[in-house]
Amino acid sequence: MNPADLGLPVDVPSTALFTDHYELTMLQAALANGTADRRSVFEVFTRRLPEGRRYGVVAGTGRVLDAVENFRFDSAVLEFLRERAVVDMRTLDWLASYRFSGDIWGYPEGEVYFPGSPILRVEGSFAECVLLETVILSILNHDSAIAAAASRMSSAAGDRPLIEMGARRTHELAAVASARAAYVGGFASTSDLAAGFRYGIPTVGTSAHAFTLVHDSERDAFTAQVASLGRGTTLLVDTYDVAEAVRIAVEVAGPDLGAVRIDSGDLLLVAHRVRQQLDELGATSTRIVVTSDLDEYAIASLAAAPVDAYGVGTQLVTGSGHPTCSMVYKLVARATSADPKAALAPVAKKSTGGKTSIGGRKWAARRRDAEGVAEAEVIGVGPVPSALADQQLLTHLVKAGEVVAREPLEAARDRHRAARAGLPLSATQLSRGEAVIPTEYA
Repeated sequence: MNPADLGLPVDVPSTALFTDHYELTMLQAALANGTADRRSVFEVFTRRLPEGRRYGVVAGTGRVLDAVENFRFDSAVLEFLRERAVVDMRTLDWLASYRFSGDIWGYPEGEVYFPGSPILRVEGSFAECVLLETVILSILNHDSAIAAAASRMSSAAGDRPLIEMGARRTHELAAVASARAAYVGGFASTSDLAAGFRYGIPTVGTSAHAFTLVHDSERDAFTAQVASLGRGTTLLVDTYDVAEAVRIAVEVAGPDLGAVRIDSGDLLLVAHRVRQQLDELGATSTRIVVTSDLDEYAIASLAAAPVDAYGVGTQLVTGSGHPTCSMVYKLVARATSADPKAALAPVAKKSTGGKTSIGGRKWAARRRDAEGVAEAEVIGVGPVPSALADQQLLTHLVKAGEVVAREPLEAARDRHRAARAGLPLSATQLSRGEAVIPTEYA
């Protein structure tokens, strides 16, 4: 059974209204003046990385493909638009049969990106492409921000596993997307069961402080948990006195106790004391899990501590201070007429204040040095130089309206691990800095 085929309340029958009002009013005007059918090329990119970040992470591509497939204007949606007089009847009739029939190219999920990278390229008629702007940006901006934070945290954690625990700190649907993006970025598991069901991500969890508090004593709580979940469970030891709780935990579960969790206090100091106490009690294989508002900096500060796993919530699902990637969706080329054979002409907004963009249908490649380490993100319009032909980054995701590149989430996770490993070592430094490789325009 593939859980994704079953659907959940976290899915919606249609993504058509995950858009802005002006997308439909632009459509109406374009249908009226004959520009709706002009062949067009839109690209998703960001002009800069969030301050201090060395690289970005592409995440949400699989969700974008689902959203495009489900972008349908059913009778209820059309009635809503008619009642609100959002668009005229001619436009409603056009929307009733909407199916994206174009092509989408993009960086594969899990790949890294840099300023100017054409992360996604959407090609088709102006009418069918313009409608997808908001839903595509909504997904990519959110998921890529979470994945970037997750990548930094997993890099700081090294070989120690990370648990995503942010469901209670964000919108209930965003929590599912966040868990997915965190998994792409290197997290090992999630506490969110909806994410586990929808995407097959491993789920974990044992008990909270409430379970200890509802019992007459900590010993009663630990005894009940061990009786129910076995000696391999994780006991939460910071409800009252940590040292006393650790002593009771080992008495109840024995030296085969799976793990203890610490959720407060000076984690560096407490972890060392707990490790020493566990070893003295003979529980040398009992692991230590720490939680408590961790971010990548806190995780890095615990590198020398006897910690075996980290649980991260708030800072992860808010992008560790950068909840969006500031990606934009811009028209970069369009046909000179509605004739299917009309040539594409590059177009770009002229603007001051850092909002300039470059017209033309772009390719992207990552140039590497003799050791295989990335040294530049090269972006161009027109023919790809032969030296870069085998290093191109864009892959075909949708062909003539049909998804052609759906893949398991594990593939995106593995790809990110490899992509990050191919960057200069300074990419994983947490100190502030510019993009780890420059963007060059051919």
